[in-house]
Formats: sequence, structure tokens, C-alpha cells
Amino acid sequence: MLKGQKAQIKTEKGETLDCLFNPSQLEISLGTNWSGETVPGREAPELKYSGGNSGTMSLELFFDTTNSGKSVTVHTNKLMKMLKVDKSLSGYAADKNNGRPPWVKFHWGKFHSFKSVITSLNVTYVYFSSTGDPLRARVNLTLTQMEVDDAFPAQNPTSGTPAPARAHQVLPGETLDRISAHYYGDSTQWRAIAQANAIRDPFSLRPGVMLDIPTLEA
Repeated sequence: MLKGQKAQIKTEKGETLDCLFNPSQLEISLGTNWSGETVPGREAPELKYSGGNSGTMSLELFFDTTNSGKSVTVHTNKLMKMLKVDKSLSGYAADKNNGRPPWVKFHWGKFHSFKSVITSLNVTYVYFSSTGDPLRARVNLTLTQMEVDDAFPAQNPTSGTPAPARAHQVLPGETLDRISAHYYGDSTQWRAIAQANAIRDPFSLRPGVMLDIPTLEA
């Protein structure tokens, strides 16, 4: 165990890279895709959900071997190796040209990332010994989600909230009861839309706002 180690990057083969210091920053990005066709007479299309994007996580790590005098490349080289094709992984076949680098996971205390591949790595050596060996390195790393998992489950779920089925962009002059009448044929169901979008004041609806239109339970 390295002194000061709190975070780790682990590969699917069980290999571990101990981070000498906690990340100075950690950024997680999640996204979805929405698409729609333009409609004559409307300022914007009605969007429909067309799937999610892979999540990404950006890390800034710092490695320092000034105490030992060893080159910091003993650590940064391990990271660089994680971007190379690993011929020992199952399914590798040179004749099919289907090799790949290993997937990884980042662990920091109780925080565990999604199963990821390293899609970006930038290593900057910032301090050298008198003989020219790099002793400190700053690493910027981007991990991209490889498959669906529950690394970041939804927070604070609301029991009983209808599942959203469509999206609606509010037009000038529209009210919740008119939107309810358009989608449900019943203006009195506007409370379902208000609940799904956490709207407390139905009179505060602003043009251009995107609303989830939930599917009403039978």
C-alpha cells in the first residue's frame, strides 16, 4: 500500500493502480438524446426520447515520488498501459483484429465508478531530479461508461410518480389545464403534469420550458 493512498483504479484483470493522493477534482457527466421533427406553425418540435449517452467521468490525479527518488513513470506507465490492446483478454484473436484495452473502474472510499474505458489521458511531468528523472506528474483522465450499470442510481425517487412518456415545450399563452386537455382529453388531469415536473404554482408556467408528460395510471 502506498503512503497516502486513498483512491484506486482497477482493471478487469484485477490489476490495481494506487493513487498517491486523492483527486483534486472529479467531474461526472450524464446525458440523454431527444429528437423531434419540425411542425408547421409551431416554434419548436415536440421531442421524443431516443436513448441515453454513455456517462463520462473526468479526473485530475497527482503522483509524487520525490521521497523515494524513483521515477514517477513507475505509476504513469501503468496508466498508459491501460490504453493498449491486451492480448491476454478473453476473446482476443489476431486474425479477426478484435483486440481491445481492458475496462477499468475507479474507487475512492465508498465511491465506485461505472465500468469504463479510458478514452483520454494527459500526463504532465512537473518536477525532475538532477539527473532528469521525472518525480512529479499531473494526470488528467477521462473515463467513458462501457455498459449500463447502477453505479449512479436515481436519487430521492418519488413513490407513485407516473413514468414520463413524452416531452412538451410550453408555448406562449399555454396553461397546464390546456396542455392536459391536449394530451389526455381531460383538462382536470393537469395535476399529474404538475407533480411530474415539481410545479408548485401552476400560474408560474413560462414559455419555452420543457415538460415531461407522464402516462396516467389506469
